[in-house]
Amino acid sequence: MVESEFEQYRGLFVAESRENHEVIVRNLLILEGGEDTGAIDEIFRAAHTLKGASASMGFDTMEHLCHAMEDVFQAIRNNELTATQDLMDLLLSTVDIIEEQIDEIEEGGDGSSINVDEMVQSLRSVTGSGEKRDTPQEIADREMPGLPSAEGSNGYPQYTIRIQIDETSLMKDVRALIAIGNLEQFGTILGTNPPISLLEEDDAPFDGTLTIVIESDAGIEALRSAASGTEITEISVEEIVTQAPPEDQADIQNLPLYQMIINVDEESAMKGLRACISLERLEECGTILRCDPPREAVEDGLFDLNFQVTIATDQDQEALKKAAMVPEIRSVDIIPLDSAEQRTRKASTPTKSRDPGSKKKDDTRSREIKNLRVDIQQLDRMMNLIEDLVINRGRLKQIAEKNKMKEMDEAISMIDRSVSDLQVLMMDIRMIPLNHIFNRLPRVVRDTAHYDGKEVNFVMEGGETELDRSVMDGLNDPLLHLIRNAVNHGIESPERRKEVGKPEKGLVQLSARRDRDNVIIELRDDGAGINVEKVKAKAIERGILAPDQADQLTKEEAISYLFHPGFSTADTITDISGRGVGLDVVRGAIESLKGTIRVTTNEGRGSSFELLLPPTMAIVEVMIVRLNNRRIAVPISAIVEVASMRRENIHRIGTQDSILLRDEVLPLHMLEEMFGRSDSSEILIVVQYNKQKCCIAVDIVEGQQEVVVKPLSKIIGVIRGISGITILGDGHVVPVLDVNTMV
Repeated sequence: MVESEFEQYRGLFVAESRENHEVIVRNLLILEGGEDTGAIDEIFRAAHTLKGASASMGFDTMEHLCHAMEDVFQAIRNNELTATQDLMDLLLSTVDIIEEQIDEIEEGGDGSSINVDEMVQSLRSVTGSGEKRDTPQEIADREMPGLPSAEGSNGYPQYTIRIQIDETSLMKDVRALIAIGNLEQFGTILGTNPPISLLEEDDAPFDGTLTIVIESDAGIEALRSAASGTEITEISVEEIVTQAPPEDQADIQNLPLYQMIINVDEESAMKGLRACISLERLEECGTILRCDPPREAVEDGLFDLNFQVTIATDQDQEALKKAAMVPEIRSVDIIPLDSAEQRTRKASTPTKSRDPGSKKKDDTRSREIKNLRVDIQQLDRMMNLIEDLVINRGRLKQIAEKNKMKEMDEAISMIDRSVSDLQVLMMDIRMIPLNHIFNRLPRVVRDTAHYDGKEVNFVMEGGETELDRSVMDGLNDPLLHLIRNAVNHGIESPERRKEVGKPEKGLVQLSARRDRDNVIIELRDDGAGINVEKVKAKAIERGILAPDQADQLTKEEAISYLFHPGFSTADTITDISGRGVGLDVVRGAIESLKGTIRVTTNEGRGSSFELLLPPTMAIVEVMIVRLNNRRIAVPISAIVEVASMRRENIHRIGTQDSILLRDEVLPLHMLEEMFGRSDSSEILIVVQYNKQKCCIAVDIVEGQQEVVVKPLSKIIGVIRGISGITILGDGHVVPVLDVNTMV
């Protein structure tokens, strides 16, 4: 994700995460007062959404913590755990950490500076999935005794590296020796388990788990990168913390820190030697804590034109610069780091166990509000007030024209412009391009595909299509679930795709388009499709479908069971699937937006999920017509042509009136039941939906204009043939025809 795009969505992520955090806290307090199934479901869904959102944004530390917390909620929901007071304290402490991570992310970080390992281990111990992990030093002492002590080392950090080789590998010992060889270039191997001599023997027993203790100043990420390779499935790198002599530790603690960037002359023929001399002279001034690249690489000349040194010293910057400036050293830049006073204050702060509800940060600190989330009902009220202004503007015009008050013309013209600008501005505020959601999804596809070991080509189209903000807010979670399902359940593994004659890289296509006065979002994949028989079997297994009913189900009816709460076809629970949280959330969210979801599938060829969404408040260009002295709005996007109507061409076919128009017989709607009979209809409005046409008879065509379409109120309910209403400039309330239901 491009940096500017990432920052653009950081604020949206923070706002949504705070809402989910509040949902969890509120329902935890409800749960603490007594068992409540609704509260458990709300907590679980909020935690699941928070985990998915943090993973899609790349905030791995938060995702790690949320996943462990979600496991606890899963156990509570399955009646495997009871919500005791101690458990509530632990969960409330967990959400406190999550809030701190959200604060850090809002300030530009990624939440990784907050250590969550202890809390994750506590959560796992509750569910029984955690076990005590030995420290790196304990591992080294037990598995590789006799290693050189910290006092006898070169002063570089020591690390324990655990490498897990794929259990299906036929050359586990070779993969282990390659990893050891790669690591030897970054430091000194102090020991391995099993020993190198055992790995070099033919037919020696080796289960694929390799533990290495290495002394290096390359850093954790460099060591992790060096250890990675083909058929390496898991790598963990942990630093062995050694206690320095108290007097040395105290001396370094009280010394200022400096970062030095030393630039070597590009024409130097012995830059490694010059760097070595510079480092030796700096060691006389203080203690070198870190060298980047590693010191061995610097002394061998394996760097470009500069290297960096972190040093603790009581010398001033001029003395350091003088010591480092040996022949062929072009320049030395020095950056002071934390002062000794600051580090002493940090070091003297005791580390306390986290009490329930306690936080590192001062609860009373002020937090600058950078994003304002407004209740959509308030925006609706603002829009209603703007429409009142439009109505009153029309009345003022009529009064001015009726009384021929020329003095009011200029004032009314200014009011007219202001109201029009205000109306456009309000619509701009509410209408948002789908790119705001779409642009976050490639990362989700990439991470899910990487997790499953799949190759996926993700294509997006129609991101410029606009939706009302109220619809957009409810669309994040459904699309996230559908995307992950498409990759996880739909796309096959590269090997399987190759077997069935498909390209190894699967295709997932997300598109959006405006169809008449609706917005259609479609997600297609060329994967395995939905196995209807497997869906039936899972439904029978869960007891929501009787075996004798399964044989009578149509394909569409069987697929509908995918939307049953808690239903999943996954055989195992992973970070991606198997928890039964997914398509039921999608359907619930889409229905709350007054939309519909349609699934089509061809086994072996792929599936398609189509979301049909009404733009709750959309700008639509309509043609205003009159029928029986009543105004009607017809969406321009549905109109094919306007023609004259000749009554002698009207015929009755069965129960439907039809008309012959240009050698084509089309259904004819007189709209008598809606607007009464009219004997003066002389104009045909030809409309089309899904390549099917029909005609509407009207009296007069007044013209066309852009209007704001609002849905019918809940009191009126759904009326076939009417998609909503609009208010024209003169204050008239005009129904908008729903062509989709008429064709």
